[in-house]
Order: sequence, then C-alpha cells, then structure tokens
Amino acid sequence: LSAFKNGRRDSIIAINIDHDDELIEVKATKGSDEIILATQAGMSIRFDEKQLRDQGRGTRGVKGVTLSPDDRVESMEIVADGATFLVCTENGYGKRTAFDEYRRQHRGGRGIIAIKTSERNGNLVGAHAVRETDALMLITAQGKMIRMEIGDVRGIGRNTQDVRLIQLEEGDTPVSTEVVAPADLDESGVLVGRDVRARRVVRADEDEGADGASLGSVEDLGHGGGVDLPVPVAV
Repeated sequence: LSAFKNGRRDSIIAINIDHDDELIEVKATKGSDEIILATQAGMSIRFDEKQLRDQGRGTRGVKGVTLSPDDRVESMEIVADGATFLVCTENGYGKRTAFDEYRRQHRGGRGIIAIKTSERNGNLVGAHAVRETDALMLITAQGKMIRMEIGDVRGIGRNTQDVRLIQLEEGDTPVSTEVVAPADLDESGVLVGRDVRARRVVRADEDEGADGASLGSVEDLGHGGGVDLPVPVAV
C-alpha cells in the first residue's frame, strides 16, 4: 500500500487496463490469502494470492481466470475461515456453500461451476463470502431494496440444485448485492461504517414484498471509508 500513499489531488493510476476492460473490485489482503473469482456465467476459480507476483501500480497485471466469449468477472472474494460462499442470480436463485467445495487451482484456468446460469436462473449477479450473522442487501432494477438474513439460507453442496433466495416482481432483477455485518446497521436499518462503498440504504415507507421483505430506496453516496491491510489486490 505504500505505492498509494503519495496520491496526487487528481488521483493516481492503480492498474493499467485495456480500453474494453474495467476495474470491478479492490480488496486488501495479508499476502497469504486465497482469492476466489466468480463470473457472470456462473464459473469460479480459487487460487493462492502468492501466484500473483508483486507489481507496480502502472502495470497491467496477470490473468486470474480464462473467460468464455461474452463472459466477464462479476466478483472477487477472499476465502475466510468460518465463512461460506453465497452466489445469487438475476432471477433470484442462489446457494450458500462451504469454501471447501471449491478446490484450489492455478490462476488463469477456466475454473469450475459455482451455479448453473440456465434460463430459469439467469446470469450470476453476486458472489460473497458470508457468515451466519451477516445480512445480504439486494438492490433491484426497479429501485427496491430487499434485506435477507444469511442464517435463513441453508448451506448446501456446490453440485446441489440451487434454491430460490428471493421472490421478485415480474420484470424485476437484482442489479447490486452487498453483504453487511450486524455492526454495519444502525437501529433504523441504515448502513453505517467501513463496509459502505457506493450506496447506503435509506429507510422509506415500508412495503411488504411477496416474501414479506421490507423494501426501501437507495441514495448514491460515492466511496466510503475503509481499513488498510498490507497488500491490495485488484481485479
């Protein structure tokens, strides 16, 4: 992180990317963590971050996963002790699986299936490392917020049929997902603290969705704060 401490007022380059590419995720790691990438087509790959050699800010980086045509990386997560891997799709289906179900591979491979992206499921829209006490916030294309308790989602095997996580209104799909710990919610349900990045939930007049979930609205905040750990990883 020392390479970022002398940032100019107009920002500095974190990574060089091609004109048809974009930066989707940045996470702080300890130098000995394992990374898992998930793609829009439901594929995933887990590898040791030591396979990513240290490079300067102005470099292009190395390949983490080989993508099929029209596929893209949707999420990057750090494998954590005591956590499980939750994936969800644009039609409201998903599964929560132990990280042990995802074998270690060499970076740059095609990976293994995390969830089938069938006509029923749609594409993968979110993949997160979660704990029993966390909650998942889903923002839909129609501007609604749905909060789901992770403890209510039963853990199943990677090869097991996925389940319906949320009941969406016809024509609506999740466009953004975010995991929040209990400490990140105040008594009114507003997101607070270091995990708030691009948005926070604004409590609105409560409506009950088809699944009894409380709906809200979203306010754009820009980037929030964070915590510094030894090594940044970007995808």
